[in-house]
Amino acid sequence: MARAAVTIAAKPDLSARAGTRLRWLRRHPTILTGLVLLGLVLLVAIASPLFATHDPIRLNPTGRLQPPSWEHWFGTDHLGRDVYSRVIYGSRISLMVGFSVAAFSTLLGLAIGLVTGFIRRLDAVVMRVMDGLMAIPAILLAIALISLSKSSIENVIIAITIPEVPRMVRLVRSVVLTLREQLFVDAAISLGAGLPRILVFHIMPNTVAPLIVQATYVCAAAIIIEAILSFLGAGTPPDIPSWGNIMAEGRTYVMVAFWILLFPGIFLTVVVLGVNLLGDGLRDTLDPRLRRSTGSI
Repeated sequence: MARAAVTIAAKPDLSARAGTRLRWLRRHPTILTGLVLLGLVLLVAIASPLFATHDPIRLNPTGRLQPPSWEHWFGTDHLGRDVYSRVIYGSRISLMVGFSVAAFSTLLGLAIGLVTGFIRRLDAVVMRVMDGLMAIPAILLAIALISLSKSSIENVIIAITIPEVPRMVRLVRSVVLTLREQLFVDAAISLGAGLPRILVFHIMPNTVAPLIVQATYVCAAAIIIEAILSFLGAGTPPDIPSWGNIMAEGRTYVMVAFWILLFPGIFLTVVVLGVNLLGDGLRDTLDPRLRRSTGSI
């Protein structure tokens, strides 16, 4: 009887939590819209073998530059490859690069920003290095880094991550500079807490909210930079279908086969729009100053 009572009491609690989450999403339509757009593209990327109708690298010279039809939904390119299947598989590359760059730059920026923001002697040296990296445009620095090595997805992720790390470092450092003078930090020091414990348990939790928001913008920027690098021929190898590669190969035939550029461009726009909407919604939700001005919870 006692177990049944616990089960019955747990069901209303679960339904109440689900209802609270739904009401929260309704109050933040930008987050909901961003999640839907990003979720759809993520689903397509994960299940691309199921959604694709042809082999994305199969050549068919006799069917080159065909317009969209029932057989080839997005038409074919100059080598007779199905553009729809290539765009579907290309979503894997863009999302993998975007998520990887956001994750790596966040972790590196968090580690460097925590230490430099709390230790004054390192702050001056490390931040001058970060300022030097930020003085170089991200796309030019990425091209220079890739030119030193062979073209691969791993090198593209590294080349895009390095220019994004200084932005994360400056964000974390600014938060640490405001927190290291707070009373709870002084109390932890007076109780004998060491530097690692102070940084991990007292400072780092306060940097999570701004880092999540900034990570969404880094993800969107990384997707765009990857497409630019591939379009310029300095990104992913030509044999790997990506949105930048597809548009680069189709620019020569834009007057006779505009669909080669149109459809990957639409997918790229949808992904970046979804990530930016998610970031804007998270910013409005997690920023306490905006919450006080709008009156939202």
